[in-house]
Amino acid sequence: MQIWRGLKEIPADVAGAGTAITIGNFDGVHTGHAAVLAATVRAARERGVMAVAITFDPHPARIHRPEGAPVLLTGLADRLDLLAAAGLDACLVIHYTPAFAAQSAVAFARTYLRDGLGARAVVVGEDIRFGAGNEGDRGTMAELGGELGFEVGIVTDVPADGSHRRASSTWVRELLAAGAVADARRILGRWHRMRGVVVHGQARGRDLGFPTANLAPDASGTIPADGVYAGWLTTDWGSGTSERMPAAISIGTNPTFSGMARVVEAHVLGRTDLELYGREIVVEFVARLRPTLKFDGIDELIARMNTDVDQAADLLGVPRPSVRPSIQPIQPSIQPTQPRANRA
Repeated sequence: MQIWRGLKEIPADVAGAGTAITIGNFDGVHTGHAAVLAATVRAARERGVMAVAITFDPHPARIHRPEGAPVLLTGLADRLDLLAAAGLDACLVIHYTPAFAAQSAVAFARTYLRDGLGARAVVVGEDIRFGAGNEGDRGTMAELGGELGFEVGIVTDVPADGSHRRASSTWVRELLAAGAVADARRILGRWHRMRGVVVHGQARGRDLGFPTANLAPDASGTIPADGVYAGWLTTDWGSGTSERMPAAISIGTNPTFSGMARVVEAHVLGRTDLELYGREIVVEFVARLRPTLKFDGIDELIARMNTDVDQAADLLGVPRPSVRPSIQPIQPSIQPTQPRANRA
């Protein structure tokens, strides 16, 4: 998929040849988005033109209401990968600024759809809004299509997963906040993922015999609720060689060690030989195994970690690791715990 970051990067022959276009933020590229994208690709193939998505970076909410802007389900890199997987030929990434937001719906359609991309067809969802103050809607787009010479297709909302609720990024965020990653998958059409660089942590997992890859704080993607999850860790080893490995993923503050910072760390099942520091990884969340717990000692913690690893392996359909920690772990300082009945 070609990626154009602004009108100036669009090849000169694109507008003349024509395109089929869709427009949106596409956060998460969920099943609702997938229906619009599929319709755009069909419109392009029927006309023998390129299928193009217009998307925005940063998310408009970060410009208009930064204090209430949501954490994005997917960073731009993952969004573009998912758009490419949907069959699009190109994506125009518009740098969203107050000046861009101030242009009228008519100016946007003329500048970007007709002149910039030579639109033959524009495919949008029922809730399309565009132009200054969101003045344009699907009716406006249909009127502009008649004036500027492109057909307009409206994809109606389809309830997600047999429910009466439309697929939306907001719904996915609600599910992730509850740790319901398996339910989120039904709305996304894939496992929820995070992407980031592996950084050094406290090395407690290595000391305990379960080394983990800690995601940098600026990793992209919404962090699910605290707890332990079964999932997958993927990294690119270079020269086009990537590896997807089963993992147990922990999210939280490590209350057993009186931690304060919230971290996302993944242990690849049965592997103690991986060197991932400084590498970019993708972590996918398949199912939540349990909430975060505070343990009374190292032995109890290791026993539960072994259980977590076994449950993750069973759920992911891979063999349970045959090698278990045989070292005497370094005894970190553990603060006195409350009685078991008061555990989080």
